[in-house]
Amino acid sequence: MRAVGKRGKRWLILGHRWLGIGTALLFALWIGSGLVMLYVPFPRLDEAERLARLAPLDWDRVKLGPDAALALGRATDVRLEMRGDHPVYRLAAPDGGRVTVSAETGERLGSIGLDEATRIAGGGRVERVWRDQWTVTARYDPLRPFQKVASGNAAGTETYVSEPTGEIALVTTRWQRGWNWVGAVVHWVYVTPLRARPEAWRQAVLWLSGVASFTALTGLVIGIWRMRLRRRYRGGAVSPYRGLALWHHAFGLVGGIGLAGFIVSGWLSMNPNRWFSSLSVPDEIRVAYAGAPGRIGLSPDDFRRGPETKALRFTAIGGRWFVVRDNIAAGLDDATVTAAASVPGGRLVSAERITAYDAYWYPHGDARPLPVLRLIYDDPAATWLHIDPRDGAMLNRLDRSGRVNRWLFDAPHRLDLPGLILRPAGREAAQWGLNLLAMGIAATGLVAGWRRLVRTAR
Repeated sequence: MRAVGKRGKRWLILGHRWLGIGTALLFALWIGSGLVMLYVPFPRLDEAERLARLAPLDWDRVKLGPDAALALGRATDVRLEMRGDHPVYRLAAPDGGRVTVSAETGERLGSIGLDEATRIAGGGRVERVWRDQWTVTARYDPLRPFQKVASGNAAGTETYVSEPTGEIALVTTRWQRGWNWVGAVVHWVYVTPLRARPEAWRQAVLWLSGVASFTALTGLVIGIWRMRLRRRYRGGAVSPYRGLALWHHAFGLVGGIGLAGFIVSGWLSMNPNRWFSSLSVPDEIRVAYAGAPGRIGLSPDDFRRGPETKALRFTAIGGRWFVVRDNIAAGLDDATVTAAASVPGGRLVSAERITAYDAYWYPHGDARPLPVLRLIYDDPAATWLHIDPRDGAMLNRLDRSGRVNRWLFDAPHRLDLPGLILRPAGREAAQWGLNLLAMGIAATGLVAGWRRLVRTAR
């Protein structure tokens, strides 16, 4: 047994050494790019920015009510807004289908051309794009292809206009794109040809992060095992190493738990073996929530009165249509929302209006709304639904596996800890401290590995 133990320790050290040579650069890239991502998120057009780029509704040209648009397509969400100089109804079905209908003629509108895309984006050089680095994910699939309009301004703004619908889908600047090449693109391994194939990308990152996790965990085990606090090494040292190896050991003892937590939680973020459910609300829940609404029954005269409006929404909840202006649905109350929501196989056991952030509802790289309704069900997955009571929007679905993932991924990877999530400065300082320690581990390991490779080559 002692011989087996010695052999196991030897293979543990050799495995860590040679895998460390292969993954040290990967660690350094992930750590550095993660620090960039603290300040520069991946480009995405939020609702406030999208509305800011729309012209106010030209009510004189809105001739038809929303029922004229619904006659041409099924939808549970209808938006009235401008497409360039023309008012249009945009219909969104639960399955992601999109239909655009003229609010002047009731005609179903087709794809836009280069000239119209240029006008919508405010002018510039146009290029037709199906998928590129910044529109690589599946969330853009209903809007492809795009007319990408480069404005030529000092900021290097590029606007992506959906060819099928005429919507502005994304706006990026040269500053965002430049920092994201060394931020999110590196951190998430967002190589466009690979990321365009979701399952291939997922498997690649799973294996990379899996090997990296093994390296980090074996390093943590070896570092603790080789430390002596009682029967110390010669000269009273607690570590048997000298020089660069001593620095690597010291950084590992101080920052090894943080690095291992970061790497292992990154592996978990790829959802190995599909252990965790998505936070997205499934289509079946959204369909049931909308119900089977009939006609909206409103004419332009019924909703054109009021302050200047850039977009008007009609949303279906519990089989009824509600008019949403400035993110407020007229006539909507908590009881209506609670009665409309349901989860297959589950009974509502609790409905609570959350007015302050807590461990499961807090800013998550975005400004999450408050108050929010939390509906808890007794289905096998112990589902929670979070719903915005102002407009009835379903914000996410958090089941038991999602709550577990919140502590296994968000807590160690993003430091979303109860004492830090509402203290941005403290959370940022903690992230810098842990990442600098982890960078010390990676850098000393990288140099030591390079020296060993050079010696081996000789």
